Amino acid sequence: MTAVTTKPTNLTKAKPLTSNVGKRRRKSTLHGISEIRRFFHRNTEPIYFISATNFNLLGIDEWVRNFTYINYIDCFDGQHPNVFVPPERPHEPFESIEDINNYLLRHPAVKALVKRRGKDHKTNGKALFLMFDETTEKLCKELDLEVCFPPASLRNQVDDKMETTRIGNKARVHSVPNKLVRVKSYEDLRRKTRKLGDDVVIQTAYGDSGHTTFFVTDENDFMKHEADITSAPEVKVMKRIRCRGSALEACVTRHGTIVGPLMTELVGFKDLTPYRGGWCGNEVFAGAFDKRIRKNARRAAMAFGDQLREMGYMGYFEIDYLTDLDTGKVYLGECNPRITGASSMTNLAAFAHADAPLVLFHLLEWMGVKYELDVDELNERWADPQNIDSWSQLVIKHTDNSVDRITHAPPSGIYELDSKGEMSYVRMQTHRRTVQFENRAFFLRIAAPGDYRYEGADLGILVSPGRFMDDDFQLTARAKKWIKGIRGFYAGESDFAPDGAAQPELTGFKLL
Repeated sequence: MTAVTTKPTNLTKAKPLTSNVGKRRRKSTLHGISEIRRFFHRNTEPIYFISATNFNLLGIDEWVRNFTYINYIDCFDGQHPNVFVPPERPHEPFESIEDINNYLLRHPAVKALVKRRGKDHKTNGKALFLMFDETTEKLCKELDLEVCFPPASLRNQVDDKMETTRIGNKARVHSVPNKLVRVKSYEDLRRKTRKLGDDVVIQTAYGDSGHTTFFVTDENDFMKHEADITSAPEVKVMKRIRCRGSALEACVTRHGTIVGPLMTELVGFKDLTPYRGGWCGNEVFAGAFDKRIRKNARRAAMAFGDQLREMGYMGYFEIDYLTDLDTGKVYLGECNPRITGASSMTNLAAFAHADAPLVLFHLLEWMGVKYELDVDELNERWADPQNIDSWSQLVIKHTDNSVDRITHAPPSGIYELDSKGEMSYVRMQTHRRTVQFENRAFFLRIAAPGDYRYEGADLGILVSPGRFMDDDFQLTARAKKWIKGIRGFYAGESDFAPDGAAQPELTGFKLL
């Protein structure tokens, strides 16, 4: 059985949408994958990915000519050919990725770069973001940069977990049995959600990596999070089920919804994250799911994409699923209407290299070019397990309840495990493609010397062929060796704030 009860509309033959994207049409039409790839290899218009790091779209600069990363954190110590990190300037404490992006767009060095590279074009270029808001849109307009995403207001609407549930219901892609309610007290919770049982999971509208997901079995559990729950105008209260998390990225295009592979999610491992229910990695491994579950997940994503299209949403999105281990039902978890932490896995997989990264189809909707594409054929090819190679990534956070300043950190690049499980640095590298064997991995450093380690801070991401979980979906011995090795490369000092010195700025949000 599955929670998806209808087959999504086939959009392949649908009349192309007339929308506010791609208004400047070129005369020629691109026919198929080969011409789409050639179009991007010959692209002359500046395209930027503006974010804290370049992690999410790692490697896309090799597919798209004139693609530049504008970042706040230099993960590669100045050695990446297409990363621009402006010199540090005084700023207010960052409270979100949007704050970082807006700081970058206001930076004189970024403004100069954008204007210089855009001087021979009708606009100064196009911009991609992990997260952005109305201020970001205003700053891009002032810089004559086109934001290659639906409006922030629509993204915020879809990102609201309550609205995601309602969109899913319209698409007949159902969530775990739930109620969307205003909760005023513990007694109010029990009265309104009695049918869901005593063991429930409560989510507020926004948040990630377990920050706003609360597991409640009794009043003591509720009281720990009472302020977050009762201050929300509405929360999602779900029945607690034995489940396994998975994720799938997709892209709504004028020709239909293109769907990537179903990935397992690493969630809540104490070796990686201090957050219960917190995302801490992914595996691309076709064998983790049977054919029926993969098919149902793809159908659900297509149906959800159809519904987004009706709302005027075009482009990249990701769906988190929860598979009930007792019934086999596949439930909608949440939707991220954006590029995500799993995007580098989707866009660097074997099927993407055989055709094109998913994000290129997203960009096509903003490139002012007509194109023809058989989406059904592409989806069928991408669904074939033979086209899905096995890769895994670990998102490693500082898990101790402590604060110190980092004095030593491992550089980004290729690392190796020897026969004794000892880890060593091999060489600098900008992405994972040169990693061929499971005794090697690519590490992208986030936290560098001089930064502060605090509970929940992102240290870095490690990517390697093969699996990091076993058949029981527990961390493998190999994964634990890699985690231990990376942590062993970090050192810090706690004596960083002498009397009268300013305390460090500690961000409480996810950078990835």
